[in-house]
This record gives sequence, C-alpha cells and structure tokens, in this order.
Amino acid sequence: MKAKQFDRKFDAGEDVSNELDLSRARRPRQAQKRVNVDFPDWMLEQLDKEARRLGVTRQSIIKIWLSERLEQAASNNRFPPTR
Repeated sequence: MKAKQFDRKFDAGEDVSNELDLSRARRPRQAQKRVNVDFPDWMLEQLDKEARRLGVTRQSIIKIWLSERLEQAASNNRFPPTR
C-alpha cells in the first residue's frame, strides 16, 4: 500500500492495523536499563503508602515521579531566567 493511500484510510478513521508489521515495532528511547538505588526506610514506607493509595507498584510511583520531575526541569531550562 502506498503512503498516500495509507494516510487517506487512517484519516478516514479506517482500521489500518493490518497494514502494519508490528513485529518490528520499537518505542524510541524506551529501552530499559536496571539500576540500583538505596533509599532510607522512612522513604520506602512513604513510597509504599503513596503507591498503595494510587494502586500502583513502588517501581511505578518512582518512575512516574522521576519522569514528572525531569519534564519539569526540562521545561524550566528552556527559558533561562532573566536578570
């Protein structure tokens, strides 16, 4: 199928999933790498408490919060403060 025909079908809301080879699909910049981080007991207790409240795992809450903080830092660095 040509790209223009694919685009027309997609834009029309047609199902184009049969036209895709998902066996070779990759998510850019999503490769996983294991790291070890030591946390004090009080911090783990608070992380676990918040994770239970949100219904996610400890690992998920750490990833979510780190991601949010990194995005915030990146957006803050886009426009340096004026003096």
